[in-house]
Amino acid sequence: MNRQTNLVRNVLGRLSRRRMLATSATLGGLTLPSFLQLQDSTKRAEAASQGRAKSCIIIYAWGGMSHHETWDPKPDAPAEFRGEFNPISTATPGIQIGEHMPHLARHTNKLAIIRSIHHDDSAHGRGMYWNLTGHKPPRVGNIPPMRNDWPSLPAVVSKFSTPVSGVPSAVRLPYPMVDNNTLQAGEYGGWLGAKYDPIVIRTPSGEPFGGVSRSLGSQVLNLGEVDFERVASRNRLRSSLERPLSTQGDFESFQHFRTLAKDILLSSAVKDAYDLEKEDPNVRASYGNHIGGQSILLARRLTEAGVPIVQVCCAAGDLNGASGDMWDTHGDNFNRLKKRLLPVFDLGTAALLQDLSDRGSLDETLVLVLTDFGRTPRINAGAGRDHYPNVYSISMAGGGIQGGQVYGSSDSKGAFPATNACGPPDVHATIFRCLGISPRAEIRDMLGRQFPVSDGSVLPLI
Repeated sequence: MNRQTNLVRNVLGRLSRRRMLATSATLGGLTLPSFLQLQDSTKRAEAASQGRAKSCIIIYAWGGMSHHETWDPKPDAPAEFRGEFNPISTATPGIQIGEHMPHLARHTNKLAIIRSIHHDDSAHGRGMYWNLTGHKPPRVGNIPPMRNDWPSLPAVVSKFSTPVSGVPSAVRLPYPMVDNNTLQAGEYGGWLGAKYDPIVIRTPSGEPFGGVSRSLGSQVLNLGEVDFERVASRNRLRSSLERPLSTQGDFESFQHFRTLAKDILLSSAVKDAYDLEKEDPNVRASYGNHIGGQSILLARRLTEAGVPIVQVCCAAGDLNGASGDMWDTHGDNFNRLKKRLLPVFDLGTAALLQDLSDRGSLDETLVLVLTDFGRTPRINAGAGRDHYPNVYSISMAGGGIQGGQVYGSSDSKGAFPATNACGPPDVHATIFRCLGISPRAEIRDMLGRQFPVSDGSVLPLI
């Protein structure tokens, strides 16, 4: 009897809460053979429902996407909280989203919307750190990248991935999150080392330039009209002459990226993926003729070429420059969202979901929509909303995620979680589970200390 009791306890420990409740009602009269059969079927069911995703695409809304105007509208709130937009019905009865996401409204059957995520930091860089690492920022003020930072989600995924030859293990498109002198921690390999820094591949824009450069601390790859035979010839000459002149560690890091660049330039997988002219014109047009949509399309092509994880910084135009637009809508929130930001995001993200579904690869591709934080419930004097981490929304699709659901809720004004409060660690635990990585899998820092990849709990979205 003790052996049977222990078996019951062991299998219940592995069951989700939902499945445990359904199962416990019948355990009273369960015989050992029946229980062992249940144990076997449970293992098969868990294996079938977890770890489906072979690749991951992160669509990151840098600046802090307003949850009120997107995933969590509050039509019954007072006007100073409700805002100017109305909710619209979606493909899923009972789920409404903001009116300026009509394309995504047709794909909620693929989406799990999380409306109760929160953290405690209202600064852009530190909010991004929370969401891309799943951990609390390590210091106050501006946090440029340092080697003692927690590694980013792409870096950790690349640690557990084995990409095909000539393909990078993690890519960012089309730039670092901030393409100027304020690079942010959270996007890099941190204490896993430079080898796990996701490289940047510029989205095609017509420049006749190819090669690799270090742009303000980021490895940046521009692929254009490259003379590949000349690259191969110069590489053979360099290999015959070169000797390391600095420390072994520095040389190995430099050599890693240069070898990776050479492999990418001379192999066909990434080169072919980068050539968007090879894409079906109708499919390419469906993503939108802007850098945001074309970057999302390139992300799909790169994952098909074997890149395990691609992060897209999705903005309305060129990123964070004079012609760009990020999601930091302190002023003129409604016009900026309506005319610039939401059309790019809505069209490109919906096109990705439809494209992956049409190609039969949505179940194997985890799609994430992340952001720094939400926006304040009360509209400010400049018709904008300010930084607000106390509650916000994100969404997930594909890779084993069950679509057509909303997890958690915020209160009547979108100010705090009302049900099922969760945080970035829980989201990361769920992501790792979808990718077949145990949330308690261990990684080591530069001192050899062991840490689990996540200290959160897997959300019941799978």
